Amino acid sequence: MAETLVVSNAILWVLVIVLALVVLALARQVGILHERVAPAGALMPTGGPKVGELTDAMSIADIHGETVSIGGADPGGMNTLIMFISPTCPVCKSLVPTARSLAATERDRLKLVFASDGDKLERHQAYAHDLKLDSYPYVLSEKLGMSFEVSKLPFAVLIGADGTLKSKGLVNTREHLESLIEAMDTGIATLQEYVGLTEAGIGHAVKEKAS
Repeated sequence: MAETLVVSNAILWVLVIVLALVVLALARQVGILHERVAPAGALMPTGGPKVGELTDAMSIADIHGETVSIGGADPGGMNTLIMFISPTCPVCKSLVPTARSLAATERDRLKLVFASDGDKLERHQAYAHDLKLDSYPYVLSEKLGMSFEVSKLPFAVLIGADGTLKSKGLVNTREHLESLIEAMDTGIATLQEYVGLTEAGIGHAVKEKAS
């Protein structure tokens, strides 16, 4: 009986050790996959103004009747992030606090403007109040959306202080929004392009070392 217990305990310990090794191996593979998976930046459409082009200045009245200047060089030297949203877009509602948080983090160099079109003015005013956007410009302009060929929401456009288009794209997460800032800072249009250039650089270095 005692010998049976000893053998069973030994077998159990072997199984525990084997399982621990399997878990460690899986954890290592997950880490490798995480490093290899490229970060997902904002999805940039092929149409509309190109990154690097100078944007046209527009004067648009916001939902409270105040005139907002969008595009062109900013007199205050600030970059402008335009967030296109809609009361009928559920993703927009969840992402608005993220946009406000990002704007607060970058407040020394970035101003945030919300934009939409269609529907009644009263509905947009109620929508902006519910999302605590009263301190941000909120404009209704079909022309603005058409100028950047906005077809899906939420969509963001980042204009540099010099009036040039720095980045744009369909955004669904904070990472997408932050990728627009990264694109502006690096001077590379998209995060995907940055990853591609990085991988190309690594590949070139490997080839040089091999030769």
